[in-house]
Amino acid sequence: MEPDDETLAKAAQGGDAAAFETLVTRHYDLIYRLGFRILGTRDAAQDLAQDICAALPAKLRGFRGKARFTTWLFRIVSNAAIDRIRRRQSRDKALDGWGEITQLARADDAQKQQETAWLHQAMNRLTPELRQTVALVLSEEMTHAEAARVLDLSEGTISWRMSEVKKMLRQMAREEAVE
Repeated sequence: MEPDDETLAKAAQGGDAAAFETLVTRHYDLIYRLGFRILGTRDAAQDLAQDICAALPAKLRGFRGKARFTTWLFRIVSNAAIDRIRRRQSRDKALDGWGEITQLARADDAQKQQETAWLHQAMNRLTPELRQTVALVLSEEMTHAEAARVLDLSEGTISWRMSEVKKMLRQMAREEAVE
């Protein structure tokens, strides 16, 4: 039976390279997937995942075991992704897009392409904090309580954010229907 994440994290904190390798192998897909959901492109998600894996030995010093390892890791990834978005926004106010254009080109049907393009545009109009919340709640299928723990917010704040996202998406759809 393999050791749990918390045991591996404690061993990795003590310099156990095998424990660290097991943690990275076990959770690389989670790191990449969440990075992709927040950043929107494969390249950015891969860069983020590599950077997090490189920084993880130092970050592990801050793991206290008060939350599950995956909750702690979600927070690390989520915060790093939001930091990247903020840096990118400060350098270039016009973001390229939520997803890769190649994904849209591969979509089988024109309606699906339009819906996907609209969703990507709509996501770009959300604040980084709202995108972060959407990524956890919808993409990672977390409950509001789980997302609140990851983001160190109240469950009510997560619910409010999701409500704001719904309002914004409805408003965007109404604006486009008028045009």
